[in-house]
Amino acid sequence: MLKNYRLTKAVKRGLSHFDPNDTGGFVSKEEIQEEFGHMERKLRNLQDKLFASKTNSVLVLFQGMDCSGKDGVIKKVLSNLNPQGFRAESFKKPTLEESDHDFLWRTHKVVPAKGYITAFNRSYYEDVLITRVHGVIKDDEAATRMKHIRHFEKLLTNNGVLLIKIFLHISPEFQLEKIRDRLSNPEKLWKFDPSDLKERDYWDSYIDAYEDVFRHTATHQAPWHIVPANERWFRDYLVLRTIISSLEKLDLSYPEPDIETRKLLEQLQSNASLSQ
Repeated sequence: MLKNYRLTKAVKRGLSHFDPNDTGGFVSKEEIQEEFGHMERKLRNLQDKLFASKTNSVLVLFQGMDCSGKDGVIKKVLSNLNPQGFRAESFKKPTLEESDHDFLWRTHKVVPAKGYITAFNRSYYEDVLITRVHGVIKDDEAATRMKHIRHFEKLLTNNGVLLIKIFLHISPEFQLEKIRDRLSNPEKLWKFDPSDLKERDYWDSYIDAYEDVFRHTATHQAPWHIVPANERWFRDYLVLRTIISSLEKLDLSYPEPDIETRKLLEQLQSNASLSQ
């Protein structure tokens, strides 16, 4: 199932091949509720092994149009993790300090250490998306930056970072519905940004920019996962399943005790048998 939503260097399909209304053959949320709970428990167990082994780290990177649900999916799918080993990072307009460095600096410094999981709400890809769509950088500069991104991601994966790149795919009609919902709901009005409406004028340009990103940066080591996101329940299910499947490939296990610990255990067992 998951391979149908994965883009690698060998398989390069455009977004037109992915239906944002797709639900993977499921009809309703109720069909996946039991499995979803099971997967949540499995993810917590995998996190424990990841933290104990300290052999790898996990970076889950979310991109998507405005209203695609980046905040929501992080809250729904990853909020049950042990907070001592998880954090979320959000990337807005670069600060003055960040602008004085290369475009990868602000994200590289918050890549998770071994044993930890981090979610990126937007990422370094913004520097080849919004900047390109609005003419801040030209096509040749975008190509250069994407080359740097490929090298950066290879550096991460070669150093034990499991990189899970997820694009939340929605339709323009769904986005407009969510914007209207924000405007009419007092509890969601704070989320509304007038620029969201202006950005809709650039929808096709963003699609072109994203497809170029996929062509240049989807690799076997760091594939893109295109997640249909019009149906929030299926979005959450597919993201959780994708993360678990990726973690399971690490073949994580709890570390064996070292020599000193073994000696201590043997001594404790010996003392316990003598006292009986």
